[in-house]
Amino acid sequence: MTNPLICIKRVVDASSEVVLTEDAQGVDGRYAGFTTSAHEECAVEIGVQVASATGGTASVVTLGDADAVEQLRSALAVGCTAATHVVADPQTFGPADVARELAAVVRDHEQAGTPHDLVLLGNDAADSGDFQVGIRLAYELGWPVVNGVSKVSVADGEVTASGDGPDGHETYRLPLPAVVTVLEGGVEPRYPTVPGRMKAKKVEIEERTPVSDPAGPSRVRLVLPPPSPSSVQVLGEGAAAAPAVVDLLEELGVLAR
Repeated sequence: MTNPLICIKRVVDASSEVVLTEDAQGVDGRYAGFTTSAHEECAVEIGVQVASATGGTASVVTLGDADAVEQLRSALAVGCTAATHVVADPQTFGPADVARELAAVVRDHEQAGTPHDLVLLGNDAADSGDFQVGIRLAYELGWPVVNGVSKVSVADGEVTASGDGPDGHETYRLPLPAVVTVLEGGVEPRYPTVPGRMKAKKVEIEERTPVSDPAGPSRVRLVLPPPSPSSVQVLGEGAAAAPAVVDLLEELGVLAR
């Protein structure tokens, strides 16, 4: 039996134009809305699948303000059965701070008799892109960690994680307990149904305060890259443009010369 804990974060929906806050320390979501990142949606799906396959239960945790309950409810609506909310301003917490709080949740749940032997996270935060929390959490717990995988399974006290690496497809086997960070693409996240959302509303969410004061992200500022230049080439009009179109298709390799 494996009881995964999935760590998620309330992030700005990236489907619209990215706007930074006035202090350039974060992404302003007032006009874009908020969601859970694609990596973490896949981590939730993997956690639910692992729990179902092993007879365990999947739990979800987040560190965020009061509005982050929305993302916890969404995870509960697709198969997680318990949720923990570390109530805090996420902008004041750096990766090391977040890892420390998540480790405290893992330890406290174990002491309470509900241990988590697998912790899943998105490979990186969709807003700040820190790429650090998973590794720092594993260090805090003293557990093995593997990053950037897309498929995860558990059997016989061992987690098998696989994904595409720089030299091809890679597979890792780690003893439990372990930390795994997930890239999107390996599984298809399920989406909440109406019955799922109704059931999620009835789940009592555990609320807790941070175990220590945050040191902060130590971030200088975020910078938006300039928009990519675009150009348009008019090949011609009507039938007279046909030779130019053929030449272009040959140049792109669509047509054989």
